[in-house]
Amino acid sequence: MTLGLGTAALGRPQYINIRQKHANNSDIETFRKHSFSVLENAYNLGIRYFDTAPGYGFAEDLLLEWLKTKNDASIEIATKWGYTYVANFNANAEVHEVKEHSLEKLNEQWEVSKQFFPYLKVYQIHSATLQTGVLKNEAVLKQLASLKKEHNLKIGLTTTGTNQIEVIKEALNVLVDGEQIFDVFQVTYNFLDQSLSDISNELVRQNKSIIIKEAVANGRVFKNIKYPHYKALYTVLETLSEKYKVGVDAISLKYCEQTIPESIVLSGASNTEQLNENLKANSFSLSKNEIELLSTFKTTPEFYWTERKNLQWN
Repeated sequence: MTLGLGTAALGRPQYINIRQKHANNSDIETFRKHSFSVLENAYNLGIRYFDTAPGYGFAEDLLLEWLKTKNDASIEIATKWGYTYVANFNANAEVHEVKEHSLEKLNEQWEVSKQFFPYLKVYQIHSATLQTGVLKNEAVLKQLASLKKEHNLKIGLTTTGTNQIEVIKEALNVLVDGEQIFDVFQVTYNFLDQSLSDISNELVRQNKSIIIKEAVANGRVFKNIKYPHYKALYTVLETLSEKYKVGVDAISLKYCEQTIPESIVLSGASNTEQLNENLKANSFSLSKNEIELLSTFKTTPEFYWTERKNLQWN
């Protein structure tokens, strides 16, 4: 499978998830050095696709620093615009990130993003929604089209929320000078939210790239007494983990790869141990019956995202 590394957990100490182990990230300099080592270890393990964003704390700066140690044309960087990190690494901050899909924000954040050349390959709207009107903002779309043409970039978007498919459908219809602008779709997909499967074949037919994020559902796929409604899923995952001698994370990633072929699946690993466990997804394949069984655990997007909103930054 093609595994990419998302850098949200490397660029900011707090994230919306369910941690399996407590992490003391209060010393930012120590945290930064640790994150740098994870990037290096990921590279040594064969990962070449790195996903980042200005909303991920110091992740962009960290990647830029790390890339200075590399001279490898196979490295691909995907970054985004539209979110600004505002928590200043304060675990108790009431607001961690602010969304703004304006032309001004695009131009401002592009000044940092362009420093990733020649490794920058994908430029995305961060969490595009119908509500912000970004897919109808002609000034923004023309600027993205200009960047695409001038720098030979793939332009994409990431989706979040109950109407991911509606956003993707609208994006496929966005034309600038008669041509589609969006090439890449980074979508939440896992056992619980399988809505991507409703449109994945159409994306492949149109030769679009699919990036899968949140494959472990922000930690909800791991056994947790706070989520008794997933008890049956936990039992199946435990059985499969024992059968294939891998962790639940590897089962989750493998499911995504096999059900959305030719996609890039992002690891959200915050340390090398997690990354090694994720890469065990390359050591086995799920059977057709196992995939069908896992697919029975899907929830409605409304339930999935309501539950996700109640997760804490930690």
